[in-house]
Amino acid sequence: MKKPLVGALFTVLLLGAGIAPATAAAGHDAAAAGTVKEQIEPKAQIKPKAVNFAGTVALSNCSGSVIRTPDSQPSDPALVLSNGHCMESGFPGPGKVVFDQPSTRSFTLLNAAGSGVGTLRASKIAYGTMTDTDISVYQLTSTYAQIESSYGIKALELNTAHPVQGTAITVVSGYWKRTYACNVDGFVYRLKEGAWTWKDSVRYTSACQTIGGTSGSPVIDNATGKVVAVNNTGNENGQRCTDNNPCEVDESGNVTVRQGINYAQETYGIVPCIGTGNKFDLSRPGCVLPRP
Repeated sequence: MKKPLVGALFTVLLLGAGIAPATAAAGHDAAAAGTVKEQIEPKAQIKPKAVNFAGTVALSNCSGSVIRTPDSQPSDPALVLSNGHCMESGFPGPGKVVFDQPSTRSFTLLNAAGSGVGTLRASKIAYGTMTDTDISVYQLTSTYAQIESSYGIKALELNTAHPVQGTAITVVSGYWKRTYACNVDGFVYRLKEGAWTWKDSVRYTSACQTIGGTSGSPVIDNATGKVVAVNNTGNENGQRCTDNNPCEVDESGNVTVRQGINYAQETYGIVPCIGTGNKFDLSRPGCVLPRP
């Protein structure tokens, strides 16, 4: 796991306490080519959405984001997504699921520029686990409508489909107020780290050199602006399947170690588990998250 404070404090010592927000790389239109007519009347292109910090949050030890499903309503209590290993109760053990537990955790809400504009508070941990995936979802005391009315900020929407290899993505860290731009390099059948195993993880290309404190950051598809994964770990020292050194295991049991490569957990599987009123219901059709 991208340990929330150890790695973060180490980076402060190296870089200094003042870290300016990095701006996500904007897409550049290629020069028009082809016939004169095509140059005069270029075909319509879908331009990537600008990725910024609006809707992300800073936790005391990690990053996160205010998220919604396509069916979430303005009057629903808002949700915050982060990692299971970022929960205030500590790392849940293998097979452990935290479900519908009270919480008063606070989150600093960021605007597009990465400035803190207000404090959001949880009413409960709706769901959290480090089994098969590494996620925590907090239910807030505020609704989406209240957050938008008070701060002018909308929640980030969870994509409903599996991520696609090669997709241009941005990891947006509310803790560091920093972004990391790269692509989806591929998917890992099983990602093992210490006592934990995660299924069908996202592997980044090497450009996303995430650090401690980026745990829980939303991974955003640059083309749609939707959340496709949540950042959670990376192999720091080249060790094999140890804490902070996850290894990849294929369907035949072959192990691959990629030092310096970082990973995320897909989020499309969360959507079927959330029903009316943003309530988690693990018995809903299509929901395959681990149960308590």
